[in-house]
Amino acid sequence: MTADHVFAALASPARRRLLRLLLDEGAQPAGRLAVRFDMSRPSVSEHLKVLKDAGLVAETRVGRERHYRLEAGPLMELREWLTPYERFWSERLAALSTLLDDLDDLDDPHERNGEQPHV
Repeated sequence: MTADHVFAALASPARRRLLRLLLDEGAQPAGRLAVRFDMSRPSVSEHLKVLKDAGLVAETRVGRERHYRLEAGPLMELREWLTPYERFWSERLAALSTLLDDLDDLDDPHERNGEQPHV
């Protein structure tokens, strides 16, 4: 599955909530998932189908029910794709922190005169 399919699947708050439920509570039948949403059961089933098509959930038939479980593989692939951006922002935030510390030192009149602050 491509990253585009995964990002498209994750674009919906309802689908992200479905994934969170499966993460937190484990595999569940579609009906148990559907009652947690303020939408029709067919709408929830359509969201589950999008997640399944993106490889984010797997479906198993148990009798007449369809059980869904989280598949983390595509999320790990996205994590690998996002890692360079995470590094970029971490470096930027560290530079901002250093700059703010330097500005804070300039604002302290004791620091400018080489005096020790009174405690």
